[in-house]
Amino acid sequence: MQHPAGHHLAELNLGILKYDWDDPRVKDFVDGLDLVNGIAQRAAGFVWMMNEDTMEREQNNPEGEMGGNPRMASTLSVWESVETLEHFVWNTVHKQFYDRKAEWYDMGAALRFAMWWVPEGHRPTMAEAMERFRHLEKHGESDFAFGWSFVKSAGLWKTKACGAGQAA
Repeated sequence: MQHPAGHHLAELNLGILKYDWDDPRVKDFVDGLDLVNGIAQRAAGFVWMMNEDTMEREQNNPEGEMGGNPRMASTLSVWESVETLEHFVWNTVHKQFYDRKAEWYDMGAALRFAMWWVPEGHRPTMAEAMERFRHLEKHGESDFAFGWSFVKSAGLWKTKACGAGQAA
């Protein structure tokens, strides 16, 4: 898949914590969120991230797109390219948190991840993101929604992920 001209890359990353947000077993994760998000926001190629208050409302709304799971931990962001997102995920402090995901996330629920192209300047809504995610889940990778393996230029996930094809 080629990067379409005039487009940026959107990503939705969903996970369910094993424990409540205030449980000491996820303290390192919770305490690291500002650090990881701050590094993302200063990273080359970062464009936009849904702010914390909006994300919290989206995650906790029982009638919303995400189902209101109080242990949901997610990000919705936009990057200039696959390469810039890939660098952030695998070559920054984010990787240290990724490597500890089994401590914090319900791996039965599995981390789940979707990417798609958006016109430059577009900020996806959670409704849009969940539509893309559900399409990927139901139909597999396509130009509409995809994972790392669909993007030929992406390769770090193959060597740096804990298991082949796992999400960020």
